[in-house]
Amino acid sequence: MLKSKSNAPSPTEAIYERLWDAIAERNLRPGTRLKEEQLAEIFAVSRARVRSALAALERDGLVRLVPNRGAFVAEPTIREARDIFFARATIESKLVERLCAHASTGAINRLKAHVAEERAAAERCDRAAAVRLSGGFHLLIAELAGSPYLFEVLRDLVSRTSLITAMYQPRGEKDCGPDEHEDIVSKIACGDVEAAKLAMDHHLDHIERQLNLAQSDEGPRHLREILS
Repeated sequence: MLKSKSNAPSPTEAIYERLWDAIAERNLRPGTRLKEEQLAEIFAVSRARVRSALAALERDGLVRLVPNRGAFVAEPTIREARDIFFARATIESKLVERLCAHASTGAINRLKAHVAEERAAAERCDRAAAVRLSGGFHLLIAELAGSPYLFEVLRDLVSRTSLITAMYQPRGEKDCGPDEHEDIVSKIACGDVEAAKLAMDHHLDHIERQLNLAQSDEGPRHLREILS
């Protein structure tokens, strides 16, 4: 992931973040071609800036650069999908364990408030917000557990999970919603380490079990529409 030495992101970082958000929120579909000239026009930057951002996204596994063809949103394989869920289950179990050991009232309140936002987004059928908040819940746990390094690792895995879900979740299948997140929070609030870990394991397993080999038949959207 790109890092800025100052508070304001550089143009390259801004491009990276916008593309990352579009992928994480499942607006940029797996296999979408990312044309340098079009991105340069959208962001009003040079193609060199765009290439730098795409290279960073390739290092994070979100973009595939093909010689003589260009850049494409990555298309994870089933094997990669299983590996990513395995990694998430391993990491998030430990994060929950760590958070249970020292969860403050403030931390629990932040988690509850986040779940309330998720529920509100689901009720108003705001899918983009629901997807963003769903991934954000897991990142909030990493933040509250006090591990900046694992936060960055998990941020990458959460974004890759969005690609996997976009590719392999059957059309019409609903996301798990805030209910399972609420259950995880209640277990953390009680300080019940094993129950909290089991709740997280169940949640991630539920997401994984929703997947199959079906490819999405949703048509492509224009980059300008997605990133505007």
